[in-house]
Amino acid sequence: MRGGLAVTLLLLLAACSAPQPDAEPPEATENAAPSPAESGSGTAPSGPTQPPTPAKQSETLPPVTDKVSLPALMREPATPTRIRRQRLQVVTDAYRRYEVTYRSGDLTVSGILLIPNGKGPFPGIVLNHGYIEPSIYVTGQGLAREQDWLARAGFAVLHTDYRGHAASDSATSLSLETRLGYTRDSINAVRALRREPYVDPDRMAMLGRSMGGGVTLNALVTRPGLVDAAVIYASVSSRFVDNLRTFTIPNRPEAAQALYDRFGTPQESPEFYRELSSRTYFDRVSEPVLIHHGTSDDTCPIAWSRTTHRLLQQAGARSTLVEYPGEEHAFVPQWQRSIVRTVAFLRQQLKG
Repeated sequence: MRGGLAVTLLLLLAACSAPQPDAEPPEATENAAPSPAESGSGTAPSGPTQPPTPAKQSETLPPVTDKVSLPALMREPATPTRIRRQRLQVVTDAYRRYEVTYRSGDLTVSGILLIPNGKGPFPGIVLNHGYIEPSIYVTGQGLAREQDWLARAGFAVLHTDYRGHAASDSATSLSLETRLGYTRDSINAVRALRREPYVDPDRMAMLGRSMGGGVTLNALVTRPGLVDAAVIYASVSSRFVDNLRTFTIPNRPEAAQALYDRFGTPQESPEFYRELSSRTYFDRVSEPVLIHHGTSDDTCPIAWSRTTHRLLQQAGARSTLVEYPGEEHAFVPQWQRSIVRTVAFLRQQLKG
């Protein structure tokens, strides 16, 4: 039914400029979030002009057409899990940092836990890191700045390594490429953290960067109400095919071919790829979302976050997009400004 890898990739790359079955309409300037320059402030957030209201969640779950999908993940039963401390890594003036593991379904996942000094109970936050080649990844890598800042701000922080990374159990390439496995791991990280005696289970948040932004969006649509707020930095697209074309095809063509061999191409099986896209289910998002993105990001273009923000708002979700002029994907010059805004947002949303 399908030709060789070279023919497939040529056809797909040629198709990138043609209208796709599940494509969003072309970006229109009047539909995009206003840029900071247009809004009159270098970092002014673009959000709803009226007081936000919670998104109206679908009363029934969307149908499942394939077990490899977000609708199938929505139906997976919750499994009990607890954090196990493996080693005290460091003690600072503000917190203790541990290497830990927790269970995610049948797998053991490693991570880093930071517990602030004091009695608590502390608000909890799970961190979802961006893409780092699993073969070189080390535990806790990718969000070190956020770990330290948030723990010093009084949050109990659990940074998940995800399956297939560091000391975690290995996983199938399908689970990794679809990001469904990572989504399971982030959901179970929240479940594990909220059971800790020093954590307030009624004040939970999630933060994701780049690929981890996509993982965070997946978690929000599959488990509404799991957390009380979410923050996303320089996120990948909320449309799976965008990420497939931008990252998987150029860097891991054999993984793309494996998807096509099993499920068909996006042209052959558009519904399968729609069901891996969080934007398909944005009507289920019940938590306020803060999105940070730099205008000079050449890894994850800001157009992706503008579209995600617009579609979240159209679905009734409480989304705020903050654009950072000239900021690139790594978020260096204006990172401190962004994390101060992040902590203020989380404190407002997680008020006891």
